[in-house]
Amino acid sequence: MAPPLIQLKDIRLTFGGTPLLSGVELNVAPSERVCLIGRNGSGKSTLLKIAAGLVEADGGTRFVQPGATVRYLPQEPDFGDHKTTLAYVEAGLAPGDDPYQARYLVEQLGLTGNENPANVSGGEARRAALARVLAPSPDILLLDEPTNHLDLSTIEWLEKELDSRRSALVIISHDRRFLTNLSRATAWLDRGKIKQIDRGFASFESWRDEVLAEEERDQHKLDRKIVDEEHWLRHGVSGRRKRNVKRLGNLHALRDQRRNYRGTAGTASLAASEAEQSGKLVIEAKGITKAFGDRMIVDNFSTRIQRGDRLGIIGPNGAGKTTLVNLLTGGAQPDSGIVRLGANLETATLDQHRESLDPKSTLAEALTGGRGDQIMVGGKPKHVVGYMKDFLFAQEQRGTPVEVLSGGERGRLMLARALAKPSNLLVLDEPTNDLDLETLDVLEDMLGDYEGTVILISHDRDFLDRIVTSVIAPEGNGKWTEYAGGYSDMLTQRGADLKRETAKTQAPAEKKEERSPAPASASRRKLSFNEKHALETLPKKMETLQADIAKLQRVLDDPNLYVKDRKTFDDTSAAIAKAHDELSAAEERWLELEMLREEIEQA
Repeated sequence: MAPPLIQLKDIRLTFGGTPLLSGVELNVAPSERVCLIGRNGSGKSTLLKIAAGLVEADGGTRFVQPGATVRYLPQEPDFGDHKTTLAYVEAGLAPGDDPYQARYLVEQLGLTGNENPANVSGGEARRAALARVLAPSPDILLLDEPTNHLDLSTIEWLEKELDSRRSALVIISHDRRFLTNLSRATAWLDRGKIKQIDRGFASFESWRDEVLAEEERDQHKLDRKIVDEEHWLRHGVSGRRKRNVKRLGNLHALRDQRRNYRGTAGTASLAASEAEQSGKLVIEAKGITKAFGDRMIVDNFSTRIQRGDRLGIIGPNGAGKTTLVNLLTGGAQPDSGIVRLGANLETATLDQHRESLDPKSTLAEALTGGRGDQIMVGGKPKHVVGYMKDFLFAQEQRGTPVEVLSGGERGRLMLARALAKPSNLLVLDEPTNDLDLETLDVLEDMLGDYEGTVILISHDRDFLDRIVTSVIAPEGNGKWTEYAGGYSDMLTQRGADLKRETAKTQAPAEKKEERSPAPASASRRKLSFNEKHALETLPKKMETLQADIAKLQRVLDDPNLYVKDRKTFDDTSAAIAKAHDELSAAEERWLELEMLREEIEQA
């Protein structure tokens, strides 16, 4: 086995009271691909900075193979005093690196290289930062949330680009499919320590559940042992002093072990405050058009959104997703066409850019609006500390300024504010940004149980597949098309992925060999919203089809029908054949989903 390119041993770091990292070990071999998993606030980003040599640990050692090159992608790049994005990218090259690669990657990532870093968007900043770390072709790439602010087509380009390279990878990401397609090993940072397996993210969730179940059994055994020893202390002390002292010491050690045990962090308790039911028709748009100057954003688009629909909107950055949502929800007026909103609509909105958060306000003030200790949740007052705990904030964070919260904490704060408002229409703009995987699971469950309507802008392919019932995608020049199903269904119907924007002027480049991304895991930890809905509705559909077939068969049972009424005979025969086909398809689909459900429950 090749020696590690980078090795962290017994890394220790404490901020305040509880240790953030305690005895962390991490080894990364050449060409190894590791996904670093952990809850928000567990220390993942800090550990990556220690690996990059940017943060010094309180204790432990960091070793990098002599001559090995390391590049680190931060969540928020610092452009310093660079005048253009290209200058920023070129500054990341070492002597002997090919400067052509900087220009090539800038253009591949949809930039011209002339952008002023002071004025770039979040997506443009992320692309420039990616070009800077990729251009030197380093031996080790440390990537902290590389897909944040990227559109779907750029995420898929990045997957193929990373897959074609020989660099070792350590990736922090909330994007399940990105991790599944790229990782070959998993490092789980949990309560200050790392557990590692030589399997990719596809195996992580089942492995994690096994580890936690075993830990729970061990704690139960420890509790029983303490009870037995305490019973001995009360009733079984013998006259042998030396033996008694030793056994009492063992009891004290067991109690210390139980007292010092760090249990797993709780799970967020996400629940949307639902208003009274809206009308059956939520939104109807007919031939709406919107342009800004000569640029057409939406051109002659029509749709009907019914109560309970989950609508996903995807597209490259700048395609007009937010504008389309504003047109549909009445936040903007179309240049032409009609938008009709249904009756009794109550809308709650989650803003992607967190613009409504005052960075100087405290966490409690952001939730209450600075008005006392109560927050209105579903029209009822609730103490702010209790509501904070639902979203995994500690009581001690009540006075924490918003500006020092992590990205994941700000994401949970925005969710807390949005879900407190009674609604029957949720408009969520990139709700998965910076959320850890456990909170994503809870968010999915909440949206599955939500009885209202959801409009979702997202670049998370797995999240879209699990949640939405239809997808609206741009076709170019302001044209948008709605596809039934999730993101994968959209790809199947469309026959091609969305076009990826690149800079208009592209230098010729040697074509790299592209390898297909690793297939997503065949097994899912939970059924998607569409699958659960199908399981619930297919039995009724099968009963209806069986009743229709019986009714049609009674018509065909007339022996004289062919002679008396040839047209009725032909129409009925065609109808019963079609019904049989539909029944067979429904039965096969139901059986497939039922088997999948059983596999998931038994996993």
